[in-house]
Amino acid sequence: FELWKQAGVPAERIHQLGAKDTFWAMGDTGPCGPCSELHFFQGDDIPCAEEKAGKACQGVACDCDRWLEIWNLVFMQFERNADGGLTPLPKPSIDTGAGLERMASVAQGKRSNYDTDLFQSIIRAIEKVSGRRYGQSPDDDVSMRVIADHARATTFLVGDGVLPSNEGRGYVLRRIMRRAIRHGKRLGMEKLFLAEVCGAVLDEMGKAYPETAGNRSFIQKVAAQEE
Repeated sequence: FELWKQAGVPAERIHQLGAKDTFWAMGDTGPCGPCSELHFFQGDDIPCAEEKAGKACQGVACDCDRWLEIWNLVFMQFERNADGGLTPLPKPSIDTGAGLERMASVAQGKRSNYDTDLFQSIIRAIEKVSGRRYGQSPDDDVSMRVIADHARATTFLVGDGVLPSNEGRGYVLRRIMRRAIRHGKRLGMEKLFLAEVCGAVLDEMGKAYPETAGNRSFIQKVAAQEE
């Protein structure tokens, strides 16, 4: 609280919550410590289950999407042992986690990661192969988002040398690909489409990841074969 005040944040915008919300641990034992979360207020027009139940929105402590967590700072300063005791770590550190896509959505004034420029070109490609329009049907939008997300995961996994299989990470990839394909069927697509969407991912991300872009033909071949 004092550190944020020293940084110039008004006291009324610093919320002190309990350990359930502001103490991070990787498990019952191991490194842990208090955390400080940064939230962005998206607006009261976003539905809140608490208000729907006749209660008041709990602000940053609420489970609704009005307050979007964009950053988390964990002060790794303790080791928790089996009996729950805390021992100071010899070399404390700050473990910081920031959501790049959430930052982009805030900077671009979007309510969803999928409406940012990171995803929209991929969704345009899905519109092209499906003949459906994004934003016209909630069910279609869900399917397009799933395909866009899973095509991106497929592109990078295959680009890193992971192949669809029935075990380990290859099985994770296979499940991701098949879920994308299933949502393609929900959109009425009967022809192969996943390789083309993976190509759109490479068009969007290739400059930042040239080593992946260099595997374009292989990535698209794997996607087509699996589909």
